[in-house]
Amino acid sequence: MTSICLYFEIHQPFRIKPFHFFDIGNIDGPYDYFDQDRNRSILNKVSAKSYRPATDLLLDLVHRHSGDFRFTLSVSGLALEQFQMWDPYIVDNLKRLADTGHVEFLAETYYHSLSSLYSEREFREQVYMHIRAMQKVIGYTPHSFRNTELIYSNHIAWLAASMGFQSILMEGADRVLGWRSPNFPYQAKYNPEIKCMLKNYSLSDDIAFRFGEKNWREWPLTADKFSRWAHEIAGNGTVLNLFMDFETLGEHQWADTGIFDFLESLPGSLLRHPDFSFSTVSEAVKRWPVVGEIDTNDPISWADTERDVTAWLGNNMQRQAAEALYELTEQVYATGDAALLDVFRKLQTSDHFYYMCTKWFSDGDVHKYFSPYNSPHDAYVYYMNVLHDLRQRAEHIQLVRDENEAQSIHQKLA
Repeated sequence: MTSICLYFEIHQPFRIKPFHFFDIGNIDGPYDYFDQDRNRSILNKVSAKSYRPATDLLLDLVHRHSGDFRFTLSVSGLALEQFQMWDPYIVDNLKRLADTGHVEFLAETYYHSLSSLYSEREFREQVYMHIRAMQKVIGYTPHSFRNTELIYSNHIAWLAASMGFQSILMEGADRVLGWRSPNFPYQAKYNPEIKCMLKNYSLSDDIAFRFGEKNWREWPLTADKFSRWAHEIAGNGTVLNLFMDFETLGEHQWADTGIFDFLESLPGSLLRHPDFSFSTVSEAVKRWPVVGEIDTNDPISWADTERDVTAWLGNNMQRQAAEALYELTEQVYATGDAALLDVFRKLQTSDHFYYMCTKWFSDGDVHKYFSPYNSPHDAYVYYMNVLHDLRQRAEHIQLVRDENEAQSIHQKLA
């Protein structure tokens, strides 16, 4: 038998507006860093093309197949916020999916951040924030974990295990697996109590990246053709992990590519093989034993051809921005200002660093497609200007607090 684990990630960042040098210290009122008109416009566009039709179809498929079709989702806290503000229809659909009992929701960092690489405290607090948000908004308590962009290392597995998660998702990177197959559960080195579910990137990317590519020698990809490929692992794997962005459905692969017809036919085509069944991630890790361990101190991810963290930290601009951000951690905490802390955490979102990427060729085209800025340098300059302004605000809050405390002490002694 083989368990098919279909998983989708839903995330939308709060993009910052062009923020120039002379804006630093000259913005009145709240933290007016984010381009909410653009954010709302993008959310509504993606909802119309992807989130609404895809969640409608997935809900129908779960009911149509009487629970034989099951899958897994994760929804970042920032995506939840935007759905609540601008498209509550999606929130209602997510609740309906949860209510079926056939859809699992994973925990992640609320702000879709790189905190696992920089701050254990931030990482833990953001994961707990996400769990509380899922409980409050969706009515679901996650038991398994996926880190931002599937970033994984031995230390991150230890962090997830220490928080009680039973499984963690990761990329099936060749340099970690070697000769081994991604089609089995593994255990984390040093933490055998947490199981690793590895993405089969070849079959996943056939859908996520190659589906609508007319120059691909396998185009057009039909559900029956894909199912034949999947069925070839029968007897040579206990799990088939198909992990991808939710936006694959209708946004990255537009409706006119046939992606929705493909999705509608896929469960029936895969279930024709008697040894295949759909499972959520947690169901699969409970069902199947591990066959080895995963050992990597160097973080891996599901991004780009390198499958490492260079999509976010591969050049000097990205590293300087990330270091400057996390250097503010204690200063922001010390203010006790909840609004400041929320903005600080929104600036941790991995997308900000992704926009600064300077990779070229195929990966560079992908980065350019997702960026709202004219160049990586613009993304870096605007971001660093925002950080400068945020630092000044934190210093001002602390100065006012110190002056008030001094005045209070003076009055008591008078």
